[in-house]
Amino acid sequence: MKYSIVLIALCSLFGTRNAIAQDNVQKGLDRIDPRPFADNSGHWYMGKDDKRMINPSPAKPKYQPTQLKEIGDNMVLFQKDNGGWPKNYDFFAILTDAQKDSVRSRHSELNTTFDNGTSYTHIAALSVIYKNTGDARYRDAAVKGLHFLLKAQYANGGWPQYYPLEEEGYSKEITFNDGAFEGIMELLKDIMNKQPQYDYLDAPDRKQVEQAFSKGIDCIVKTQINDAGVPTAWCQQYDEHTLQPAWARKFEPASICNGESADLVLFLMNLDHPEQRVVDAIQYAVKWFQDSKIYNTRVDVIPAPRMETPFRTSTTDRVVVRDTTAAPIWTRYYELKTHKPLFCNRDSKVVYSLAEVARERRDGYAWYTYAPQKVLNKYPSWQKKWGQGKDVLAQINRR
Repeated sequence: MKYSIVLIALCSLFGTRNAIAQDNVQKGLDRIDPRPFADNSGHWYMGKDDKRMINPSPAKPKYQPTQLKEIGDNMVLFQKDNGGWPKNYDFFAILTDAQKDSVRSRHSELNTTFDNGTSYTHIAALSVIYKNTGDARYRDAAVKGLHFLLKAQYANGGWPQYYPLEEEGYSKEITFNDGAFEGIMELLKDIMNKQPQYDYLDAPDRKQVEQAFSKGIDCIVKTQINDAGVPTAWCQQYDEHTLQPAWARKFEPASICNGESADLVLFLMNLDHPEQRVVDAIQYAVKWFQDSKIYNTRVDVIPAPRMETPFRTSTTDRVVVRDTTAAPIWTRYYELKTHKPLFCNRDSKVVYSLAEVARERRDGYAWYTYAPQKVLNKYPSWQKKWGQGKDVLAQINRR
């Protein structure tokens, strides 16, 4: 009888675990999607860098996305003492013992960042891994990472590219570049929406997440560029004190940046019951995207003689072609006040056509974008749900 009770209990336990496992599979929580880490791994495999803790093994062996424990162990290994992560490593890589020792010996180096999809992606992945394994090490690493993220936020709601703050360069600025800001905000939103992988978080942490999210929304609204009294879109980076558009790299001027702005607007459009200030920000941005369309233009990539530079090797070039059948396109940058399409060289000299950009930058940077079209495509359904009768595209079309 005693053995029967134990058997029934074990069957019940295994049945529960199997049900949980099956539920996780259905929710996509049984694997780690490598795509959010593509920028990190892509930069790691670009070539040897003596400044890195380790470089890739020649054979580049990798774990499968379902090898959760192994991936989780890598993320715990790379986590720095302050809870953040360094960028440009492959967290799916199968490391040698010597490589692990090298990473472990440099935990005190606080080169921690949100750039290239770093830190917020690790928190999300570790939460999935803990949900599946029940191993407290992954939960503790995720909580430590979340505390790092919350501590890094400025009082005005923005996040720097690196934290702790670096003394030199633009990394102290509030950054919308490469999706860092909305990536952080998406993580916070998932926690607030009680996604199951975050059910380990306690009430104080959840309260801090809500406060951080609210401050983040405030920062987005306040940094929308207002030219001559009319809000437009956003810059890539902002001065962390004045909230004014700021230069980033030498070829990234303070300007209206359509690629980053499109991602921000898509994030805002996915909010349920948005505040009126958010609704207004979206409406202004949609009108800006419509007004800043460029017609009859396409960009062709053409073969070109091989060119070696200190920055990269180029074997192609890019040319702007007039094409009356081309879909609308946008430049990445528009000049503040004049709203003219804007380009820039590594010497920070602003120019007004792609042909004036030196070939290394002309071929090596995304100067044009179709990203705003995603916003315009989504706008009709969003407007009917949240636009409160105001259709800025219809108003434009009636002119």
